[in-house]
Amino acid sequence: MTLYYRPIAQTDPCRPAGALTLAGGWCWFTHVEVLTRAGSQGLIAAADLPEDVLGRLTAPRAPLAGVSFERPSVMGILNVTPDSFSDGGRFDAPEAALAQAQALAQAGADMLDIGGESTRPGAVEVPVAEEISRTAPVIGALRAQGYGAPISIDTRKAPVAKAAVEAGAGLVNDVSAMLFDADMAATVAATGAALCLMHAQGTPATMQAAPSYDDVLLDVYDHLAARLAVAEAAGIARARIMLDPGIGFGKTLEHNLVLLRGLSLFHALGCPILLGVSRKRFIGTIGGAEAVDARAPGTLAVTLAGLAQGAQMHRVHDVAEIAQGIRLYNAITKGYEQ
Repeated sequence: MTLYYRPIAQTDPCRPAGALTLAGGWCWFTHVEVLTRAGSQGLIAAADLPEDVLGRLTAPRAPLAGVSFERPSVMGILNVTPDSFSDGGRFDAPEAALAQAQALAQAGADMLDIGGESTRPGAVEVPVAEEISRTAPVIGALRAQGYGAPISIDTRKAPVAKAAVEAGAGLVNDVSAMLFDADMAATVAATGAALCLMHAQGTPATMQAAPSYDDVLLDVYDHLAARLAVAEAAGIARARIMLDPGIGFGKTLEHNLVLLRGLSLFHALGCPILLGVSRKRFIGTIGGAEAVDARAPGTLAVTLAGLAQGAQMHRVHDVAEIAQGIRLYNAITKGYEQ
């Protein structure tokens, strides 16, 4: 029987003696919930964990693509596409994209995530050459202007990733976890870039048709563990990898909530966690916000819930609002720093 270990993350400043720091970050834990496919087996003391699991849960996460993880980080979204669900067409002109990149950095983005292919539900595939033409020139122009912040390329395609890294990107954010393009693992390994592996059920065109799982939390965990193993076998060190449970990618509203409640489980894989919930449909449904750009308050609420479980990086559209919320969260849980 496979056992899964979900640390019960805490952020209270009154940290008891013997508490362990979770993933080298801002949360701590003293107990862990043991899960199996048959259900919860209850709590055990952290000291009773298998040594390898304990090591993965407590080891500090190494800096990745220029971002360190002792504090929460914000990844600002820049879609240079005409059809993204939230801001399609607003930044697909080069001048608009460059201006928005600078604005996101000034608003508090620790990393910029540039995408040239929409992965919204129902989106169709963009040809490789077109996706490269949308993204690589923007990255290259940013670097030529002296833009020094880390840049991620949001793509499923190895040639797009290669062109973006050559232009100045340091992270490949692959929503297919290298399943869409068989050359992606070798490409990332050769470039030396960092990698984010995300879980998705199906493709953007079909993923929301009828998503189904035996146990969504454990199914997503097992999938990411398997893709992590593939990446390592290709020569991509675990220290270069971040993991994303893929909220909204082939998941119902209830699937999303189960993943968010159990988010701390993914620390047991030994990688930083990227949480991408910005403006997603379930936030609008629960929060009563039909307009996509009215979902910043709900996005902040979910982000804070992720912070309480130690999620290290947060991919968002509303950078200024989320960065402000994180600063307040830090002041309350860790102490105010001017």
